[in-house]
Amino acid sequence: MSQRKYFGTDGIRGRANTFPMTAEVAYRVGMAAGKMFMSESDRRHLVVIGKDTRLSGYMIEPALVAGFTSVGMDVRLFGPLPTPGVAMMTRTMRADLGVMISASHNAFADNGIKLFGPDGYKLSDEVELEIEARMDGNILEGVADAHKLGRVQRVDDAQWRYVEIAKATFPRDLRLNGLRIVIDCANGAAYKVAPTALYELGAEVFSIGVAPDGVNINEKCGSTRPEAMIEKVRELRADIGIALDGDADRVVVCDEKGQIVDGDQIMAIIASHWASKGQLKGGGVVATVMSNLGFERLMQSKGLSLERTKVGDRYVMERMREGGFNLGGEQSGHVIMRDHATTGDGLMAALQVLAVRVESGKPVSELAHQFKPVPQLLKNVRFSGESPLKSEAVQAAIAEAEELLKGEGRVLVRPSGTEPLIRVMAEGDDEAKVKAAVQQIADAIAH
Repeated sequence: MSQRKYFGTDGIRGRANTFPMTAEVAYRVGMAAGKMFMSESDRRHLVVIGKDTRLSGYMIEPALVAGFTSVGMDVRLFGPLPTPGVAMMTRTMRADLGVMISASHNAFADNGIKLFGPDGYKLSDEVELEIEARMDGNILEGVADAHKLGRVQRVDDAQWRYVEIAKATFPRDLRLNGLRIVIDCANGAAYKVAPTALYELGAEVFSIGVAPDGVNINEKCGSTRPEAMIEKVRELRADIGIALDGDADRVVVCDEKGQIVDGDQIMAIIASHWASKGQLKGGGVVATVMSNLGFERLMQSKGLSLERTKVGDRYVMERMREGGFNLGGEQSGHVIMRDHATTGDGLMAALQVLAVRVESGKPVSELAHQFKPVPQLLKNVRFSGESPLKSEAVQAAIAEAEELLKGEGRVLVRPSGTEPLIRVMAEGDDEAKVKAAVQQIADAIAH
């Protein structure tokens, strides 16, 4: 595959106002993607745009709008809306293209641009490369005549439409009455919609991370910093804590005791429940190479499979579509439920956990620890020059580590997609052997 200049593993991302996250790049994205998704017909073409609460959204959004309107596309602006909401609305509004302006769980200084096709799914690598080629070509070729420029409108009810879609994924015969729920919205895209959906389903809702000011997104809050949620759950003696990230496509939960429930455990709860009702499709779950071996063993004990992909929710989704699976995700809290959404959705995943909580009547602490995770250790080793993975000594160290854990664990060594790092991960029943395996490979890479 050709070298990418703008797009990474999840759209375009970087520090705001430095390449590639500049207004000029955003303008070029608008023009290039707009031209690519416009057919030859005379009908009006439509792009929908949502964003999180970052200050730089005020710079990126108008630049994208200028690009899209200049090639003759009409634009609908949603304002702050979760990534899965933008993906959904792309489809329900029959738009030609959807755009989310967000850097997800990153600090406020970063921002990003994610694109969705008319089917609500993220674009393929091939399409992204073609957009890049157009961005660097003669960008002014094929712009619209003065009378064919695009028009722009704000969609005032986008958030409430998403609330209704999210609520519809919760079983109709159940209510959240009597449940005390702490929701941490990371001062991000879901700060209005998530508490509203939970309240309208009957819960007593305690919201934190719902006062965005442009610079406090993900700051000491949200799924990557769940301490604030845990503290609030203990203080209020809540039944459950839910923490979303900046664009609300991932979630972590804590039980009533304040113990964290990660993406693997969340998928295990949903998979077990759906399987018992005959609702799990594909005969198992799709996860990434990072998911815990304990999760895989649990699925096998239930006669289900755990299929693994490369890290990245887009690869999980591709495998789900190929194999007809309706549940997949990542340990980090991306949970994709394909019957309901085309991308990870933190709120909808939390609603499925709540459905099991209500239906079973059991406390979350009893439901949430479906399997005992085996010891897992991840070490990032920096390098300079060419990749040390080509070295014979490193390959020998990897083979030796695999032999050490044979039958009771596994080793995973992979380069980072964004930095000069090699990620060395091992897991297994014997913690001492896991540490030894990781250290052995890390030492070989460092030399």
